[in-house]
Amino acid sequence: MSRLTARFWVDAYLARLRVYDIPAFVVAHGDDTGGAVLVKLATLDGNALLFHKGFDLETGERVWVELVSGCEADVDASIEKQRGFDPDVWVIEVEDRQGRHLLFDEGLR
Repeated sequence: MSRLTARFWVDAYLARLRVYDIPAFVVAHGDDTGGAVLVKLATLDGNALLFHKGFDLETGERVWVELVSGCEADVDASIEKQRGFDPDVWVIEVEDRQGRHLLFDEGLR
């Protein structure tokens, strides 16, 4: 089974968020084909969460995992650290007071 390119997934994710009127934008444009994707959810109250794709060891499936949460400045520092390790990483910022990010929706796994 072939995997989607990072660019295709990012474009589809942003389109899905637009359907629900959830603001989101690309903060860092990674490698189009194989770049990892980080998704930051800013709840617009000074806090944020950062998600990345990980593996469920029980099922072997790729799943979204919370990497860090808390003060938005701390989350931003974690993003910069990740970008230092991997310059090909994509960073998508989602802004939603309700905490919606749609990552756990069936169509986005």
